[in-house]
Amino acid sequence: MLFCLGSPPTSTEGAKRRLLLYQHCIPLCESGDLQTEVASDIIGLLMLETHTLSGPSLAQLATLFVDAIKVGKMGNGKSLELFPTVLTALAACEALSYGKGELSGEEYKKQLINSLCSSRWDPQCVIHLTTMFRDVPLSPEELQFLVEKVQRMFIKLDLQEIPPLVYQLLLLSAKGCKKLVLDGIISYFKEQDLSQEEEQKHGESLDLEVQSIPQDQLRHVEGTVILHIVFAIRLDHELGREFLKSFKTSHGDLCPFSVALLLSVARIQRYEEQVFDLLKGAIIKSYKDELLQQGSKFLQDLIPGHCSVAQMLIDTVKNSVFGWDHVTQGLVQLGFYLMDTFGPKPGPFGKTAEGSATVARTPTQQACKLGGQVLLQGFKIHEPLRGEILEQVLNRLVTKTASPVSHYLDLFSDIVVSAPMILLESSSKVTETFDYLSYLPLATVQGLLKAVQPLLKVSMSLKDALILVLRKAMFSSQLDGRKSAVTGFLLLLKNFKVLGSLASSQCSQSISSSQIQVDVHSRYNSAANEAFCLEILSSLRRCLSQQADVRLMLYEGFYDVLRRNSQLASSIMQTLLSQLKRYYEPEQDLLPPIKLEPCITAHRDQIYLQEPLAHLVSCTIHCLLWLQNTQRSCNLDNSDDEEEENEGYQSELQTILDSITRRMIKSELEDFELDKSAEFSMGSTVGVKNNIYAVLVMGVYEVLMEYNFIKANYSKSGFEEVMELFTRYHKISEILKEKSGKGRAPSHKTPRSLLSLGFISTLLEVVSRDNTQSREEALSVLRTNGEFVRYSLCVAVQKIQQLEETGQTDGPDGMNTDKTFRFLRDMTSVLMWRYIKIPSVVEDAGKKEKRSSLSHLCLEGLLRIFTTCQQRYSDKMAQLLFSATEISDKDEEPEDDNATTFFYIRQFQRALFIQLNGREEEFNSKEAQLLVSILSVLSRQLNPSSQQFVQMIKWAVQICQDTSFEDSAFTKGMLSLLFSLHVLFRSPVSLLLELCQDIHSQLGDIDQVHRVVNSCTKDRFGIVQTRLLVLSQVDRVLDEVDWLIARKKNQGTSDKSGEATQTTGQQDPVEKAVTLQLGTLLTALNELVQTALLPGTCTITLLRQLSRTYTILTTLVKYYIQVCSSQNGTLPARFEKLVKLSGSHLTPQCYSFITYAQVHFSFLLQSTPELCVFRKDNSIYSKLLREMKVIPNLIFSIEQYEKYLITLSKKSKVNLMQYMKLSTSRDFRINAATLDAALQEQDDSQQTTASQDEEEEAQEPKQKKRKQ
Repeated sequence: MLFCLGSPPTSTEGAKRRLLLYQHCIPLCESGDLQTEVASDIIGLLMLETHTLSGPSLAQLATLFVDAIKVGKMGNGKSLELFPTVLTALAACEALSYGKGELSGEEYKKQLINSLCSSRWDPQCVIHLTTMFRDVPLSPEELQFLVEKVQRMFIKLDLQEIPPLVYQLLLLSAKGCKKLVLDGIISYFKEQDLSQEEEQKHGESLDLEVQSIPQDQLRHVEGTVILHIVFAIRLDHELGREFLKSFKTSHGDLCPFSVALLLSVARIQRYEEQVFDLLKGAIIKSYKDELLQQGSKFLQDLIPGHCSVAQMLIDTVKNSVFGWDHVTQGLVQLGFYLMDTFGPKPGPFGKTAEGSATVARTPTQQACKLGGQVLLQGFKIHEPLRGEILEQVLNRLVTKTASPVSHYLDLFSDIVVSAPMILLESSSKVTETFDYLSYLPLATVQGLLKAVQPLLKVSMSLKDALILVLRKAMFSSQLDGRKSAVTGFLLLLKNFKVLGSLASSQCSQSISSSQIQVDVHSRYNSAANEAFCLEILSSLRRCLSQQADVRLMLYEGFYDVLRRNSQLASSIMQTLLSQLKRYYEPEQDLLPPIKLEPCITAHRDQIYLQEPLAHLVSCTIHCLLWLQNTQRSCNLDNSDDEEEENEGYQSELQTILDSITRRMIKSELEDFELDKSAEFSMGSTVGVKNNIYAVLVMGVYEVLMEYNFIKANYSKSGFEEVMELFTRYHKISEILKEKSGKGRAPSHKTPRSLLSLGFISTLLEVVSRDNTQSREEALSVLRTNGEFVRYSLCVAVQKIQQLEETGQTDGPDGMNTDKTFRFLRDMTSVLMWRYIKIPSVVEDAGKKEKRSSLSHLCLEGLLRIFTTCQQRYSDKMAQLLFSATEISDKDEEPEDDNATTFFYIRQFQRALFIQLNGREEEFNSKEAQLLVSILSVLSRQLNPSSQQFVQMIKWAVQICQDTSFEDSAFTKGMLSLLFSLHVLFRSPVSLLLELCQDIHSQLGDIDQVHRVVNSCTKDRFGIVQTRLLVLSQVDRVLDEVDWLIARKKNQGTSDKSGEATQTTGQQDPVEKAVTLQLGTLLTALNELVQTALLPGTCTITLLRQLSRTYTILTTLVKYYIQVCSSQNGTLPARFEKLVKLSGSHLTPQCYSFITYAQVHFSFLLQSTPELCVFRKDNSIYSKLLREMKVIPNLIFSIEQYEKYLITLSKKSKVNLMQYMKLSTSRDFRINAATLDAALQEQDDSQQTTASQDEEEEAQEPKQKKRKQ
């Protein structure tokens, strides 16, 4: 300080000494020889005197700093605190010498900054320089230059230096360039994540020296950077708005790091809703884009890769294990947000549709599933989150009683299976949930109890709590509460094995103890379970005196309990026997053998079913047959007492069943108080009672048929008894069908069959193709009864339909997925054989019609099997198809899955060919539609790149060309199949053009003077009557084009340099594809607008499609305006041709078509007088007026297109409007003929008016004499 006082800046020597002092102190402070406090004091003193330095001194001092930075002598960075003060003082100077001239201080400062940012920086001084520039006034251009320079230095810095540098950059962003700062940070970590991913994929092939950064180190740094950014956003809300805005415009910029950053920002309350909405939109858009690409070969070839936001989210969950506590809370919120938003919705009238879960196919289903995956992974990885996740899941199960909760049940089940011991720590929450069981929907109770089974096996307290709740529920005043109790007790019986029961492999347990890797305490052994199970059985016996629904659940569950807990056989069978005796008539001479009156009850003049007798008999029979089969096959070492006991109730049951069978055959309708003339309407108590009786008797006949069929063991006498039972069943069934059709539209819906799926599978085999010589005589008894064969096929279709809709069927093994698939496989083989082989058998004419009906049933069954398998057993479809290949010729053995599928396809193609080659009056439309539907389902199994798929397309085209039957339903199905195949092979626009040409040639031109000239005199596609389907494909093509244009626009906004290839000559492949698609589409539409379509839905749809086409063209024009604005590029030649095509060909024809449509609509209104009389009240008139609004919408779309073409012409310096003709749709159009007619009408009306006036004048004096 004294030195400065002795060196006044006004004198030359003083100024030199001051400069010399600065020049020596700056390196001294950078050397590190001084203590930090001393160096800080020196810099502070120098800053105070900087303003006294002269301009040249400041320039020299600034140059000193710049040179030191360039050579890397600013490693300490302490003296850089002085540099902003020097630059500020320098900017205040009026003139400074620069080279041979002079510059102002401000310009001199800009030159220094440019020189500094353009030079090479030592990585050690990057952070110090960034800190220093915070105090330097910078223009927007300089700030952008500086930020880009710093971001380029990221890759040269050590990873640990990135967080402090990011912190300084965020502080620097207060000056501006917020988006640039955030984009640079995110891009850097995105590249690092990609390199990490590549290393993990090819880790074995890479040398250790090549590996860049340890994964855990990178994740910790990312976590720190995320904290810095979130802290900055809390302080600067403009930075937060800029951050969210960048992702709203383009979801393609998302990556695991940016997803984690968004979830951290969601912790700020003001951004929470925006972030979750943004992520929700990105996830749904990602799934929709993926679905669109999967369904279009055109898009797959054009854009092979797909950026999955869902995978990014899963990666974020995995990365959060490295201490990202600030991200985990957002993950939990997002998971529940997705499940709440996209979960299954309640059905009509608030009913919950809780069918068995199928594969997630739609974007909403996939988004819901993703939410569950996020929560499950978070539960596994993060211990602090477990309690919250579990609590929220259980709360939703309890509170969302009006909505389906199957997705939450699946999540809870996965949590239990993955971490049962962790859940035991929170057993109090599960116990608390048990208290609400009696108030929850039955489906929720079933799913919840099934999910907690593994926990019950290892927790006595949890099991005791559940039993206490179930006992209370057993006496609930609500029916659902009692049904829940039965469900819970049955599940417990199925999963707590008694000592001596069969092995779980024989029982096919769905929940085995292997699902939990824990040591089961000694007091939970099998021996201790026996008393527990017997106690439950005693509780369940009380259900036998409750409502029919409760009893029904019990009967349906006993079989599974017995199969999994065979030691309970004695108790279960005794229970069933005693219950059956209550409704069994022991007197052998009395008919009928069952008492129907105790099966019903009355309440307030209403008749209700009290005992589902048929289900009781069915349960008894199936349990008895299973026990007999088990004893024969397993040869269990029972004691003599047990054998005697078993033989006791088994022989008694057999005697009762034999007696019931014998007497049911002898019984007539009158014995059951039923008669052909009796009342069966559901509107009276008598009719309800008769209906209940009829259904009960039919059910008993059915289960007796199954029992006696198995018992007969292919004996002729036994099958004759089966036929006797069926005859009586059929008689009652026909009466119900006849009565249900009276007074209303005929309804032939029969009650759900009680035959088991396994028996139906066996029965189909027996009545169709069992060729065993020893059984031939017995089987002829069944096969000669045509009604029985049809009945077996109808029941098979009914069971398959139930499986398709709910995922399970009634009866034994109906919930066992492995067995149901095996039954489906067997039925597929039989139905396929029957459909192909039976028509070739020569039969008399009297059975021909019935055989056709049976063929229809076979096809319906096959279609439902294939659809069910695709939905619920998608990974086993090839196995299902392979099962029936034995019907092929020996030289047609399939080689792979494609060949197996194509074998089936060939069989159905032949059947359809036979249908189409017959006479038109013999054409069976319903059967042909079923064949097309089956071909459509099977074609999805073919690989689109395989030769078989190409052959399938050629066949479909040939059928469409050669078919001339005017059957709209078949036509629609065939065209749908053709388009669905074509879109997976190549773009369907060429096919669309051919179809439009054929429609034009078939329907004629709107100008009848001109005939349609077609190079092909023969109609290339004979089934072109379904115009609406063709127009729907136009919509699909427009969807793809619109998606591509939007994708290009987003890429253009995020990467300005991405379009540079246009200026060099080669057009972008996406733009080229869009132009070609639209060009072909415009040509196709040009054919349609010249076609004389009848006024109606088809015309309105075409006008809408034209309007949308011009809207898409306008979007494309806007895209090229954006390209021309961002760079001086030339328009592609193909685009100019497209504009020419639209202007010179399509637009004039559109105006002609508009005139044509208006004339026809006017004619339609005038030709319907009643419309004109009641215009205000007539709904048809209002509908026509609404539909005619599409015309002004189309004109507006055309004018908007031309408006933006004018703008593009100015931007690109290309006259695109030379191809456009002046629009006249808004002008007054004078039609000479119409004008002459109007003038003539006016003259006639004037003459009439004149004559009337003369008459009035003649009568006027008389009127004046009249007194008023």
